[in-house]
Amino acid sequence: MKEDKNTTINELKEEIKNFIKKRDWEKYHNLKDLAESICIEAAELLEIFQWRKIEEIEKLIENEKFKIKISEEIADIIIYLLSMSENAKIDITKAVLNKIKKNEEKYPIEKYYGKAHIDD
Repeated sequence: MKEDKNTTINELKEEIKNFIKKRDWEKYHNLKDLAESICIEAAELLEIFQWRKIEEIEKLIENEKFKIKISEEIADIIIYLLSMSENAKIDITKAVLNKIKKNEEKYPIEKYYGKAHIDD
């Protein structure tokens, strides 16, 4: 079975591309519609947590149905993100590593270690 530890980003992109192609959905996977879809799915993920206390969520995460709801929304978001990156010809690995490097420069450990927000 495919899992994070044995599946590449490129393999996931190919799976998504094939799924979309078989259904003739390429026309719906333009950058604008994909950006909208990412926001919609992110809101659906957020809705799962709406009005719940942290302690309640910590207990619920042990419940398989609750975990499945979260995993399905995360999957929807990732599917749209990977489709968008493919459409825009963005290399995910390069983008993530470049952003981490930029954040390392912006938030040096010695200044931001353990801080939840910026107090400047």
